[in-house]
Amino acid sequence: MKNLKNAIFYFAVTGVFTTLMYWIVGEGKGLEIGRKIIAPTSKNTYWNDFLIALSHNLEHPLAILLAQIITIIIIARFFGWIFKKIGQPSVIGEIIAGIFLGPSLVGMYFPEFSSVLFPVESLANLQFLSQIGLILFMFVIGMELDLKVLKNKANDAVIISHASIVIPFALGMVLAYSIYHKFAPQGVEFLSFSLFLGIAMSITAFPVLARIVQERGIHKTRLGTIVITCAAADDITAWCLLAVVIAIVKAGSFVSALYVIGLAALYVIVMLFLVKPFLKRVGDLYGKNDNLSKPVVAIFFLTLIISSYCTEVIGIHALFGAFMTGAIMPDITKFRNIFIDKVEDIALILLLPLFFVFTGLRTQIGLINDPYLWKVTGLIILVAVIGKFLGSAIAAKVVGQDWKDSFTIGALMNTRGLMELVVLNIGYDLGVLSSEIFTMMVIMALVTTLMTGPALDVINFIFKTKDVVIPEIEQAVSKFKILISFGNYEKGKSLLNVANALTKKQKEKAALTAMHLSLSDEIHGFNIEEYEKETFEPILEKSKLLNVEIKTIFKATTDIENDIAEIAKQGDYDLLLVGLGKSIFEGTILGKVLGFTTRIINPDRLLDKLTGKEGLFSNSIFDERTRQIIAKNETPLGILVDNELQSIDKIFVPLFNFEDAFLVDYIQKFVYNNNSKVNIQNQVENNYLINNAVETLDKEYPDNISFVKEEQVNASFLVKQDLMLVSLESWKKLVATNNIWLSNLPSVLIIKP
Repeated sequence: MKNLKNAIFYFAVTGVFTTLMYWIVGEGKGLEIGRKIIAPTSKNTYWNDFLIALSHNLEHPLAILLAQIITIIIIARFFGWIFKKIGQPSVIGEIIAGIFLGPSLVGMYFPEFSSVLFPVESLANLQFLSQIGLILFMFVIGMELDLKVLKNKANDAVIISHASIVIPFALGMVLAYSIYHKFAPQGVEFLSFSLFLGIAMSITAFPVLARIVQERGIHKTRLGTIVITCAAADDITAWCLLAVVIAIVKAGSFVSALYVIGLAALYVIVMLFLVKPFLKRVGDLYGKNDNLSKPVVAIFFLTLIISSYCTEVIGIHALFGAFMTGAIMPDITKFRNIFIDKVEDIALILLLPLFFVFTGLRTQIGLINDPYLWKVTGLIILVAVIGKFLGSAIAAKVVGQDWKDSFTIGALMNTRGLMELVVLNIGYDLGVLSSEIFTMMVIMALVTTLMTGPALDVINFIFKTKDVVIPEIEQAVSKFKILISFGNYEKGKSLLNVANALTKKQKEKAALTAMHLSLSDEIHGFNIEEYEKETFEPILEKSKLLNVEIKTIFKATTDIENDIAEIAKQGDYDLLLVGLGKSIFEGTILGKVLGFTTRIINPDRLLDKLTGKEGLFSNSIFDERTRQIIAKNETPLGILVDNELQSIDKIFVPLFNFEDAFLVDYIQKFVYNNNSKVNIQNQVENNYLINNAVETLDKEYPDNISFVKEEQVNASFLVKQDLMLVSLESWKKLVATNNIWLSNLPSVLIIKP
């Protein structure tokens, strides 16, 4: 009855008001009398009008801007992905994407396309939007700086940092003296030109450096602490110097700039002694909340905008205000994380690539069109490397570092990346840098950033050291060493249960290490220690309950699969344990085992389903990441398929072929250390090696070893087991034959010898 009533009302309302609109349009025709209305006279005119309207829409500034954003994001992500695959920071790929879309490549070979997508009149909109992205990015950079590190560990680091600024700054001014006449724009004073070349030579890209330190696994070492502190001090000092340089350039002389510097000093005092306590008060009131209310968020974003506005009006650039606001944010990890999560994605993915492309549109490599100009470019790169790399390295050596650490600090401090582009664009906007010198400096920024990774590899090769700090294990007694690689703590605890069951009674002859690897772009430099602590805390608590001593390894990385294999190999482990997750196909024939969501390393990254053309019913069985781990790993590997594993009292072991003989060693460990009851289903009755090993095991542990026939292995039998122990080859055979066991299996430990 209700539906009929609703239908009557719907048709009545739409019918009456549609009729009313039709009548109004008809009556309105009479109002056109006496007006010169031009009506189309043919179908072609209608079509032409449509095309004209469509062309007008395509040329609308908003349509052009949206088309630019779409193109930029796609190209930037593509180049970023390529460079990440070859071991370089993705930011380098995004910078090169900007050059690719600019006049150096697309503009040169496809000028019509470039003029349509990036018309000159549209660049102002692109620039302003990219500046918003930079403001948000600098806000994040300010938040990611850990000022406590500067307070607690500044000593040698500040000396190294300031030396790494003063030396390249001075060399940059010397370089400016030699190229001023040929490359400085007309009307630009030498002071302005030399100051900008000096600051451009002395900048360090703190975000890129911090990420490399995390990826190399040295952030917890003395070296890592020193270099992070150096970079933080460098960032703060360089941005303060940049503010002074901008003030001098805009004012025209040092004396006039004193007024600007005075206002800037007043601004800093207000931010530190008025705004910071106010924000801290807000943080103390709301910092414990998982979600911040919109008014609270509005307070902080309004502070960011006002701060950026003030520094822009004062004359030291809006980016300094954004950086300053980030630096004085409340020192509450959860609070900062919430704001970083709110800002970072929109800034890094959507807006920052616009800045790279805008920089690329200004970078005209075609201007460097003769050998002399390339020689000058090479000279700029040489001066940059000598000033920053050698300057930092020598300073580090003087304060007591060894040569290996000194060169490592130099290589890392020589990283320029995005921060360099920010400085260069400011100089270009102020008219201090010409198109030629701007292009040369962009090339220098790319080269010095690209060389960081290879330089570190060369240094490590020469000094024969390893990047990842692997816990030292006492070798006086031959130990069975197990490396547990986990993503979330639940899987980690299950893996720890397995490791404990293998070593419980032989603790003095065993060594357990828990490892967590995380993608470097998913963690922040300022809270990495807290993130590491939270990651391992449940595992360490579990180890105390089990009365097991474990060591830990934490590393940020861009190549999870390769690093697992490398660390396992470097540590000379006897067994590597990784985990697969619980089924997402419960209720199907594969039930509890075969449809997995896996979190081998990173709890925030779900691996692809294991079914389909490339999944369980194919020869590959596992998803791409698991296959890569299996393929690259030279250490004996255990893959735990976790189906709510609690205890390991009952174990089922099927032996399908003679290669499975190695499983007897694991059976013995489970029986001896955990007193597990093992049911063996031997399908290789004619093999002497297996039969002899199994008989020996049965004689040694008659109360723990039982034998079952194939027909006894049914659903009721399997559900009573805690764990199935199986070789990788036998597991493949089970899957290939779609064995009926698969719908009733308990947790499974798949072993690759």
